[in-house]
Amino acid sequence: MMNKGRSLALLWLVAVALLLGHNGYLWLVKRIVPDTDIMALLPVQERDPILQRSFAHMVDAAQQRVIVLVGAAEWDDAKRAADAYSAVLAQRPDLFDTANASDSVQAEWLSLFQRHRLVLMTPGQQEQLQKEGAAFWTQAALAKLYAPFGGPKLSAWQDDPFGLFSGWVQERAQETPVRPRDGHLFVADNEKQYVLLPLTLKVPALSMTAQGRVLPLLEEAVAAARKAAPQARVIQAGVILHAANAGSQASREMHTIGVGSIAGIVLLIWFTFRTLKPIALILLSIGVGVLGALSVCWLLFGQIHLMTLVFGASLVGVAQDYGIYYLCNRLSAFPVLDSRALLKKLLPGLSLTLLAAVIGYMGLAFTPFPGLRQMAVFSALGLVFAWLTVVFWFPQLIGPHSLKGGALVRRYGALLYRWPVLRANAGTWLAVAMFAVLAAFGIARLGANDDIRLLQNPPKHLVDDQIKLGKLLDAPTPVQFFLVRGASAETVLQREEALKRRLDKLIGEGRLTGYQALSNWVPSARTQAERRALVDLKLLGPGGPLAAVAQQAGEDDAWVQATAAALRAAGAPLDIDTFLAAPASEPWRHLWLGKEHGEFASIVALRGLSMADVPRVRPLADGLAGVQWVDKVEEISSVLGRYRVNMGFVVLGAYGVVFVLLLPRYRGRAWRVLAPTALASVATLAILGYAGQDLQLFHVLALMLLLGVGVDYGIFMQEGAEKSDEGKDTTPWLAVGLSAANTLLAFGLLGLSNTPALRAFGLTMLLGTLLVWLAVPCFALTIIKKEKAHADAIGIS
Repeated sequence: MMNKGRSLALLWLVAVALLLGHNGYLWLVKRIVPDTDIMALLPVQERDPILQRSFAHMVDAAQQRVIVLVGAAEWDDAKRAADAYSAVLAQRPDLFDTANASDSVQAEWLSLFQRHRLVLMTPGQQEQLQKEGAAFWTQAALAKLYAPFGGPKLSAWQDDPFGLFSGWVQERAQETPVRPRDGHLFVADNEKQYVLLPLTLKVPALSMTAQGRVLPLLEEAVAAARKAAPQARVIQAGVILHAANAGSQASREMHTIGVGSIAGIVLLIWFTFRTLKPIALILLSIGVGVLGALSVCWLLFGQIHLMTLVFGASLVGVAQDYGIYYLCNRLSAFPVLDSRALLKKLLPGLSLTLLAAVIGYMGLAFTPFPGLRQMAVFSALGLVFAWLTVVFWFPQLIGPHSLKGGALVRRYGALLYRWPVLRANAGTWLAVAMFAVLAAFGIARLGANDDIRLLQNPPKHLVDDQIKLGKLLDAPTPVQFFLVRGASAETVLQREEALKRRLDKLIGEGRLTGYQALSNWVPSARTQAERRALVDLKLLGPGGPLAAVAQQAGEDDAWVQATAAALRAAGAPLDIDTFLAAPASEPWRHLWLGKEHGEFASIVALRGLSMADVPRVRPLADGLAGVQWVDKVEEISSVLGRYRVNMGFVVLGAYGVVFVLLLPRYRGRAWRVLAPTALASVATLAILGYAGQDLQLFHVLALMLLLGVGVDYGIFMQEGAEKSDEGKDTTPWLAVGLSAANTLLAFGLLGLSNTPALRAFGLTMLLGTLLVWLAVPCFALTIIKKEKAHADAIGIS
């Protein structure tokens, strides 16, 4: 009859086969692609869905755009290079939509507004209508009639005799420095004249597959432009460029960390056991851990983020602890001890190490960051699956006489007998006092920096292009704007108009260059009604300016009546739905959120806003009902700061929870398990302070994980003390050394990441793990005294 251990091993084999099949289905059949959207790592504003929607609306609108500027000192060169660039893109109409700047498009754009021109005027014109008398408007109309160069002619003179509509069109044109020229969109600075090529992606910008198709085409287009005009400069900006760079960087790091960690583990285990079997078993446990974590994470989240895989690559530095602990104990155990019996003796310690590590990882899950939650679940699941593999399979696959210690083991084990040990004497208390003073001084030097921009580090050329393009196009930022809400579309437009009156003062002071708002194009019904009444009263009435102009121009009353009637007919109300349905609204549709959760909402975006002027802009929403300042950078940075503080308390609480978990097994020695990790954490903070580092959330999160990892080492050493009456060995010290070396390798490589947040995390883990490794023997005096004889007997001391 099959014994219980073999039955469990076979059951686990079935489970692993299912995991293997599911992973094969995901990668080979479903062809899943990791998510590369860095914004997916950011917290969701669950308390205010409209606020969250407004941000997503702005980001989604920008996400599918690629803006290209092709410039040269001479306009003809710029056009030739831009045409060559466009010719390459034209070969793939399935990837891009391109804008058309032809005369017919401009005429179509104007046709909607021509039908409502009577109510379309600037606030300055409306104020002028209220203040100026009939003589002023009469002269203005006559000047337009007789002046040959009185500004752009959008229609016949009698369609806009007082120039109100043409003035409104000119002000709308000021919302962008871009102008049509020779069938192209034109913009210039002091050095070059540029052709603007606004592109809209037809494929998802965040899809790695799409990035693989789009980026080579863009590179080919740039080469074609430079071939056509060698002196041409091409500036490109778009989310897809940043996403592709982030994805490429994350892939490189994932492979570097994963391959580096695996190589380190293979070498260390080879030098330790001098046989391939332990290497295969450790890699097997890690492989099952990764398979299980990926499968369950996909089932839970429906996708996997590339950063999760990068972070998960460091999992191999922790997941191997259980296998190494078992193998080291198998190496030192008496040959007569059966592997199942050995596992039974090790199971309490192994269970505590898993529990402590999972507590450490799950601390990350307390954050509001979806990306961190996924990383935490992925890592915790990976540890559980690796642990189960060790428990179910290792006793079946590794028996007595399977392992032999090498020279490295003997030399390393000998170090333990020369390691300093803390004793209750004057020297120890002096060392403690010195440590306390130095640590306090170092921690006092720590600053804090919670800037969200620490999450990523795009390459300089992308940043430079983005800045250059922003200056040339005077484009608004998508992360700082005003959100306007109301019970109806009319209320929203009225509130926008109230806000704009306040913004106009800052524009007058030069703090802003302008703003984008739907009410610029569609005034509220109340404003439209006021303007119709004002025009009728001040311009079209009997004896008014229109009649005076007719008299001067030699026209009769019939002409006056016909012209006034035509103007009034062009005063039909323009509503928001009509505007949004017209092609002219395409560049501004992202400003209108429509009806969300019972409220209408819109966005007022600001142009030319500097970070220094944000404190002047933010209070403009004060006292305006339904108007709210949205600063996503500040909001998320504030969340990071708040959670940095909160997670600090969670780390302290986790120490308390782990201490309580340890008490039933270790009683008076429980503090010896925790003390090395606690001291290492304090020392790490002090070193960061001396190094001039600013503390951020990711340092604190690493301290939480350090608790899970460091407690393993404390447990290993104290478990050695538990079985010290059986003989003498340095097995716990060997297990700690191998585990720590591999963890240092995994997180040390993470410390080389180009992503600042991951680098902070990795460096904290690197320092902390090294310090725990060095400190943990100092708290294990009883082991050394009682276990030397057996170590001598098996040749590892």
